[in-house]
Amino acid sequence: MSDGDTNPSQRIDKWLWYTRIFKSRSLAAKFSEAGKIRIKNGEKRDRVTKSSHMIHCQDILTFTLHDRVRVVKVLSPGTRRGPAPEAQTLYEDLSPPRVPKDASTLSTNIARPRGLGRPTKKDRRALDQWHNQDQ
Repeated sequence: MSDGDTNPSQRIDKWLWYTRIFKSRSLAAKFSEAGKIRIKNGEKRDRVTKSSHMIHCQDILTFTLHDRVRVVKVLSPGTRRGPAPEAQTLYEDLSPPRVPKDASTLSTNIARPRGLGRPTKKDRRALDQWHNQDQ
Protein backbone atom coordinates (compact mmCIF):
# COMPACT_ATOMS: atom_id res chain seq x y z
CA MET A 1 0.00 0.00 0.00
CA SER A 2 1.23 3.49 -0.71
CA ASP A 3 1.14 6.04 2.07
CA GLY A 4 -0.60 9.38 1.72
CA ASP A 5 -2.27 8.60 -1.61
CA THR A 6 -5.90 9.40 -2.18
CA ASN A 7 -6.16 6.15 -4.14
CA PRO A 8 -4.12 3.47 -2.32
CA SER A 9 -2.44 0.79 -4.39
CA GLN A 10 -1.27 -2.76 -3.82
CA ARG A 11 0.58 -5.50 -5.70
CA ILE A 12 -1.82 -7.60 -7.74
CA ASP A 13 -0.49 -10.95 -6.50
CA LYS A 14 -0.91 -9.89 -2.88
CA TRP A 15 -4.42 -8.58 -3.49
CA LEU A 16 -5.53 -11.76 -5.30
CA TRP A 17 -4.21 -13.80 -2.38
CA TYR A 18 -5.87 -11.56 0.24
CA THR A 19 -9.21 -11.89 -1.56
CA ARG A 20 -8.90 -15.69 -1.49
CA ILE A 21 -9.30 -15.93 -5.26
CA PHE A 22 -6.06 -17.95 -5.18
CA LYS A 23 -4.93 -20.39 -2.49
CA SER A 24 -1.36 -19.10 -2.38
CA ARG A 25 0.48 -15.96 -3.30
CA SER A 26 2.83 -17.90 -5.56
CA LEU A 27 -0.14 -19.21 -7.58
CA ALA A 28 -1.45 -15.66 -7.91
CA ALA A 29 2.00 -14.47 -9.02
CA LYS A 30 2.33 -17.21 -11.66
CA PHE A 31 -1.17 -16.48 -12.95
CA SER A 32 -0.52 -12.75 -13.26
CA GLU A 33 2.93 -13.22 -14.84
CA ALA A 34 1.37 -15.48 -17.47
CA GLY A 35 -0.55 -12.46 -18.80
CA LYS A 36 -3.96 -13.93 -18.04
CA ILE A 37 -5.34 -10.83 -16.28
CA ARG A 38 -6.58 -7.63 -17.89
CA ILE A 39 -7.10 -4.41 -15.94
CA LYS A 40 -9.43 -1.61 -16.89
CA ASN A 41 -8.46 1.62 -15.18
CA GLY A 42 -10.80 4.35 -16.39
CA GLU A 43 -10.47 4.32 -20.19
CA LYS A 44 -7.08 2.60 -20.12
CA ARG A 45 -6.87 -1.18 -20.50
CA ASP A 46 -3.73 -3.14 -19.67
CA ARG A 47 -2.67 -6.75 -19.68
CA VAL A 48 -0.78 -7.68 -16.54
CA THR A 49 2.56 -9.39 -17.14
CA LYS A 50 4.20 -8.81 -13.75
CA SER A 51 3.11 -9.90 -10.31
CA SER A 52 4.37 -6.55 -9.01
CA HIS A 53 1.78 -4.62 -11.06
CA MET A 54 0.06 -2.12 -8.79
CA ILE A 55 -3.73 -2.07 -8.70
CA HIS A 56 -5.89 0.73 -7.32
CA CYS A 57 -9.42 1.07 -5.99
CA GLN A 58 -12.08 1.08 -8.73
CA ASP A 59 -9.88 -0.96 -11.12
CA ILE A 60 -11.74 -3.74 -12.90
CA LEU A 61 -9.94 -7.05 -13.33
CA THR A 62 -11.00 -9.57 -15.98
CA PHE A 63 -9.63 -13.12 -16.11
CA THR A 64 -10.66 -16.71 -16.78
CA LEU A 65 -10.37 -19.12 -13.88
CA HIS A 66 -11.68 -22.70 -13.78
CA ASP A 67 -13.50 -22.37 -17.14
CA ARG A 68 -15.36 -19.30 -15.93
CA VAL A 69 -14.88 -15.64 -16.83
CA ARG A 70 -14.44 -13.55 -13.69
CA VAL A 71 -14.93 -9.78 -13.65
CA VAL A 72 -13.96 -8.21 -10.33
CA LYS A 73 -14.01 -4.57 -9.22
CA VAL A 74 -11.39 -3.62 -6.63
CA LEU A 75 -13.08 -1.88 -3.69
CA SER A 76 -10.13 -1.62 -1.31
CA PRO A 77 -6.62 -2.97 -0.75
CA GLY A 78 -6.20 -5.74 1.76
CA THR A 79 -4.16 -5.64 4.93
CA ARG A 80 -4.20 -9.37 5.69
CA ARG A 81 -5.52 -12.69 4.44
CA GLY A 82 -8.48 -12.96 6.74
CA PRO A 83 -11.58 -15.14 6.69
CA ALA A 84 -13.70 -15.41 3.55
CA PRO A 85 -16.40 -12.90 4.62
CA GLU A 86 -13.68 -10.31 5.24
CA ALA A 87 -12.00 -11.11 1.92
CA GLN A 88 -15.27 -10.61 0.03
CA THR A 89 -15.46 -7.00 1.23
CA LEU A 90 -12.33 -6.20 -0.81
CA TYR A 91 -14.07 -6.63 -4.17
CA GLU A 92 -17.36 -6.58 -6.01
CA ASP A 93 -18.05 -9.54 -8.28
CA LEU A 94 -19.34 -8.34 -11.66
CA SER A 95 -18.99 -11.74 -13.34
CA PRO A 96 -21.67 -12.84 -15.78
CA PRO A 97 -23.94 -15.56 -14.42
CA ARG A 98 -22.97 -19.14 -15.11
CA VAL A 99 -24.66 -20.64 -18.13
CA PRO A 100 -26.38 -23.91 -17.27
CA LYS A 101 -25.38 -26.81 -19.46
CA ASP A 102 -28.12 -27.97 -21.77
CA ALA A 103 -29.38 -31.52 -21.68
CA SER A 104 -27.60 -32.48 -24.91
CA THR A 105 -24.14 -31.93 -23.41
CA LEU A 106 -24.84 -33.85 -20.23
CA SER A 107 -24.06 -37.51 -20.29
CA THR A 108 -27.10 -39.72 -20.13
CA ASN A 109 -27.00 -42.59 -17.71
CA ILE A 110 -28.44 -45.76 -19.11
CA ALA A 111 -29.86 -48.05 -16.49
CA ARG A 112 -28.16 -51.41 -16.21
CA PRO A 113 -29.27 -54.16 -13.90
CA ARG A 114 -27.11 -54.54 -10.81
CA GLY A 115 -24.43 -57.17 -10.90
CA LEU A 116 -23.81 -57.17 -14.64
CA GLY A 117 -20.52 -55.31 -14.27
CA ARG A 118 -18.95 -53.28 -17.01
CA PRO A 119 -20.34 -53.34 -20.54
CA THR A 120 -18.74 -55.73 -23.01
CA LYS A 121 -17.37 -54.63 -26.39
CA LYS A 122 -20.62 -55.76 -27.97
CA ASP A 123 -22.61 -53.66 -25.48
CA ARG A 124 -20.34 -50.69 -26.19
CA ARG A 125 -20.80 -50.97 -29.97
CA ALA A 126 -24.58 -51.16 -29.51
CA LEU A 127 -24.44 -48.10 -27.27
CA ASP A 128 -22.35 -46.16 -29.81
CA GLN A 129 -24.77 -47.16 -32.58
CA TRP A 130 -27.70 -45.97 -30.44
CA HIS A 131 -25.96 -42.59 -29.82
CA ASN A 132 -25.23 -42.15 -33.55
CA GLN A 133 -28.91 -42.68 -34.44
CA ASP A 134 -29.77 -39.40 -32.67
CA GLN A 135 -27.44 -37.39 -34.88
